[in-house]
Amino acid sequence: MMTPKAPEPPKNTKTLLDEGNARTSLIEYPSMFPIKVMGPKADHFVHTLTEIAKTHDPFFDATTLEIRESSGGHYLGVTLMINATSREQLDQLYLALTSHPMVKVVL
Repeated sequence: MMTPKAPEPPKNTKTLLDEGNARTSLIEYPSMFPIKVMGPKADHFVHTLTEIAKTHDPFFDATTLEIRESSGGHYLGVTLMINATSREQLDQLYLALTSHPMVKVVL
């Protein structure tokens, strides 16, 4: 009986090791990577996101922010353009954003 061969990753992706298991990343590093964050329309929300982004991407450019207000006017959707250099960097940024009390959703 033949054992099925595991499929090979696409040629344009990189394989990462995570706890001994190979994972395929569809992201080429470095690249500009959008992260969408939603939270309340409150004082300092956008500034807070900018500071978190700068902590994980020293070259973060706040002029690239896209901000959209919800239809009810109570929430903001903010797109951060991050210079992604590694999976670890994106994981740490995602963790910092999701653990902040003002942040409701990170995509």
